[in-house]
Amino acid sequence: MKIKFLLLLLVTSFTGFSQSINDYKAVIVPLKYEFLKSDNQYRLATMTKSNLIKAGFQAYYSNEELPGDIDRCQLLNIDAVRDNGFLVTKLYFEFKDCYGKVIYTSEVGKSKEKDYEVAYRESLEMAFESIKKLHYKYSGKIVGGSPRINTAQVATTTVATPTQNSAVSVDVSDPNLLYAQPTENGYQLIDKTPKVVMKLLKTSRPDSFIAIKDGVQGSLNAKDNQWFFEYYQNDKLISEKVSVKF
Repeated sequence: MKIKFLLLLLVTSFTGFSQSINDYKAVIVPLKYEFLKSDNQYRLATMTKSNLIKAGFQAYYSNEELPGDIDRCQLLNIDAVRDNGFLVTKLYFEFKDCYGKVIYTSEVGKSKEKDYEVAYRESLEMAFESIKKLHYKYSGKIVGGSPRINTAQVATTTVATPTQNSAVSVDVSDPNLLYAQPTENGYQLIDKTPKVVMKLLKTSRPDSFIAIKDGVQGSLNAKDNQWFFEYYQNDKLISEKVSVKF
């Protein structure tokens, strides 16, 4: 009786979980995973996208232009995570929504090959076996999150900063508007592509972040009801206005 109950619970959990991933319309593939040194090293980005398409997903590289009918919160972001192992290369995938929440984690792919390229490729293929077993099919469900932006309509709203203690004016029709996705230590700001434009690290002040953009480190500060990216260039302080929706 207990075995039947556990099997029923397992099937129910799997069904509910696979349905949740079916609610997302496409997957964004980064050109470079954190453990790699260069874009598409060992062609892992190419292999990831190819395997996603084989598994039934729409897949786009992070630098590709998306169809206009896809909202950013209809997208999942896939990330490959390397799991350290003694004499074994371990790799698994995480699918995250537009707020950085993990929706699905694949099984771990393993390889004992010493050559990194061969090991990563074998691990990737093995990890994707569990993804293919999801039998993904887009449900057509509208996922809650960010509303589509009508660029023909100019609207200005006031939204709270992450700490809820100061207001910053946001023009949602701004073509350069960036969206904040929570990370472990702060936020990452993405554009409509979506592409990560800037990374933010929390500080002791709620209206100021350590900011990194294109390899340049500075700070993102709230001033005069706006956000500004400030950094030094040739000993001169540069201040750039940034439109952000948290």
